[in-house]
Amino acid sequence: SKTIVIPPEREIIHVIPRSFILDGQEGIKRPVGMAGTRLEVEAHIVTGVSTFIRNVERAVERAGVEVEGVVLEALASGEAILTEAERELGVVLADIGGGTTDVAVFYEGEVCYSSAVPVGGGHITRDIAVGLRTPLEEAERLKISHGCAVAGMASREEVIFVPSPGGEGGREVTKRALGEIIEPRAREILELARAEVEKSGFSNLIGAGVVLTGGTSLLPGMVELAEEVFDLPARVGRPRQLRGLTEEFSTPIHSAGVGLVLWAAKAERELERSVPGFIPKGILRQIRDFLARIFGVEG
Repeated sequence: SKTIVIPPEREIIHVIPRSFILDGQEGIKRPVGMAGTRLEVEAHIVTGVSTFIRNVERAVERAGVEVEGVVLEALASGEAILTEAERELGVVLADIGGGTTDVAVFYEGEVCYSSAVPVGGGHITRDIAVGLRTPLEEAERLKISHGCAVAGMASREEVIFVPSPGGEGGREVTKRALGEIIEPRAREILELARAEVEKSGFSNLIGAGVVLTGGTSLLPGMVELAEEVFDLPARVGRPRQLRGLTEEFSTPIHSAGVGLVLWAAKAERELERSVPGFIPKGILRQIRDFLARIFGVEG
């Protein structure tokens, strides 16, 4: 057995069992009903900075919502976008947010590594704002409307208008010039994610490739760049686990949100199975009723 020491400024968010060892017998997935004298577990432990968690909880509570639990964003996204086959074969999930990119490795059905790198889509926006001397909101618009993660895929002939910071006038640049600003940062994000995968020790077990999600994954060329950086097949992950989900919410931008709903519903089902007489309350009951009514998902 091994004792895990958690730094005082951090706390445990998840303990995810991968397999159990009963009296020296390894590889047991579900030891319920088995007899033995010594039970050990191989688990993936996710921790977070306590002060950051408290700040997020306070912000949610001020909005009038009770916090039932905290879920790592990459795990929530994984619930919504990964297939069972991908989880079994081995897959890298890169959830590219505004300020960070969450990286998770799944193998044999469970998460076996998770991390975050401090670079995301917001850094691309700031690069555009600085490089083209335009306000941040205009830089974000240019990224979404005309951006490309691979400069070579962008047109040398097509031009776009870039407003000046002062609000008067502006100038024209080619889409290729915009792509030349975006590509280095997009490549950095993916290379940092790849470094985390190599650090995990599971890099040789990624049979299903890479799944990108988050708003930045929608940039044209992002999949091609990921395939180059990881030397693995890649795709964009969209929420796919809820029947009746409208097109508005079936985008990578909402992967984590949809995944949180699925995560809570799964937690309720597990409680109902394991705790006799369990009656869902509060947000769990609301989620169950919401899923049953809107998406046809049973609680």
